[in-house]
Amino acid sequence: MSRYAELAGKVDAFFARVAARHGADMQCASGCSDCCAAGLTITGVEADAIRAEVAGWDAARRAELARVPLVGCAALDAQGRCRIYDARPIVCRSHGAPIRLHRPGSLPVVQACEKNFRATSPDADCVLDQTTLSAMTLAVDQDFRQDGGGAGARTAIAALLAQLAR
Repeated sequence: MSRYAELAGKVDAFFARVAARHGADMQCASGCSDCCAAGLTITGVEADAIRAEVAGWDAARRAELARVPLVGCAALDAQGRCRIYDARPIVCRSHGAPIRLHRPGSLPVVQACEKNFRATSPDADCVLDQTTLSAMTLAVDQDFRQDGGGAGARTAIAALLAQLAR
């Protein structure tokens, strides 16, 4: 298993744990795209995972990637579902879960989707640290690139999907 697949699996397992413990206070479901932002950029290893996923698609399905939604991420279909869900980037895998953000000059802040955690607070081990997640993603990307060439470089997901639609 690649280090990227291992990291993606760990983030998915984290999200599953949060949902198992706090499912009644989690509104994340298929078709909800409130956390999906336009202008998303991804690392090289994430882009390669998306390329590998799309390589197995037929031409008609790939052509759908050219249809960019009016609002939100370029990977969304008309129903607000992710067209590349199985290969979605690490940041997307953590959407909706509580995230600890570190802002310069202030204490860390825990945030989650505004639809989640209205009645309860997440358990301490159900909060993902953004700095750690970003560092791990970049380390996996650098390891993937082995020689360091291009490590840390980011690709706009909209541009990648437009390229793959051809």
